[in-house]
Amino acid sequence: MKSAHRRVAVAALAATFVVSGCAKSEEDPAATGAGAAPAASQVVQSAAPGAATCTIDQHGGEKIDLKTAKVGFSQSEKEANPFRIAETQSIKDEAAKLGITQLTTANANSQFNKQISDVEQMIDAGVQLLIIAPLNSDGWDSVFAKASAKKIPIVTIDRKINAAACKDYLTFIGSDFAEQGKRAADEMAEALGNKGEVAILLGAPGNNVTTLRTSGFKDQMAKIAPDIKITFEQTGNFSREEGQKVAEQLLQSKPNINGIYGENDEMALGAVTALKGAGKKPGDVKIVSIDGTKGAVQGIVDGWISAVIESNPRFGPLAFSTAGDFFGGKPVGQDIIIADRSYDESNAKADLASAY
Repeated sequence: MKSAHRRVAVAALAATFVVSGCAKSEEDPAATGAGAAPAASQVVQSAAPGAATCTIDQHGGEKIDLKTAKVGFSQSEKEANPFRIAETQSIKDEAAKLGITQLTTANANSQFNKQISDVEQMIDAGVQLLIIAPLNSDGWDSVFAKASAKKIPIVTIDRKINAAACKDYLTFIGSDFAEQGKRAADEMAEALGNKGEVAILLGAPGNNVTTLRTSGFKDQMAKIAPDIKITFEQTGNFSREEGQKVAEQLLQSKPNINGIYGENDEMALGAVTALKGAGKKPGDVKIVSIDGTKGAVQGIVDGWISAVIESNPRFGPLAFSTAGDFFGGKPVGQDIIIADRSYDESNAKADLASAY
């Protein structure tokens, strides 16, 4: 089953285009050329026929030059997690590359009320574009009201907000989280030979990443490997420390667990520490996770992790090229979905430099 799923993924990638400074439309002949994506680039799935788009006339607002624009970026979590470090740096690097000198950044440090306050302060200060990595998927009504009154477009990245695209926000740019969960299930099923007991280290509650990575994994596992039973679930809040604590509790209550699905690499690496502390050897418990950090890919090389599904955090080029198209009067997709790669024992060592 996994090989078939991979063939589908490869076929999807063949119909994608690479973002490396500015996005190319599907109609651009240069966008259809062959060749692998550079390590740092996000690869975007081609939009389905008839997919919803948004224009500046639909959304409202004025055409502006990004170089002179006031831009606000709101980060959801402290930059202790490699994903957040790479994400924030990508926004800053692309702004500098484009000559944008009025970039304001703020970090909510995992406090949702602070993130709302941060963004509202940016709006009050006169930003003309907002890029938001939301902590939660709900609770943004006050921000939408303020931004809408001033016709400020909001580009959401990584996590999706439960609201109306092209009205409350301009567009969402991110991964297909349910598909990530499905691919993680494929890898786990192969690692376990389609039988055994699996634990899930759940991400933080209140956002669609956790919800969809969980449902995608469970639905796919039930479909392809019904003899694999999920016997433990507990949140590790996307944290290495909490992932370790939860894994330690798991190993006490279920010392013979066969597999651990970490909904991000940080929790998976915490689980590796717990396994070492419990006297386990590499491969005794199969681990599959999502993100693509260097630490997790190295974990594959070292034998502790079976596979990692990438979730590419380098949003800068795509976020700004999308905003540039919008301000230039071009239609932009309301959902811009990234096609993520994967790592396993066949490519982890050779492709370690591609990880972040």
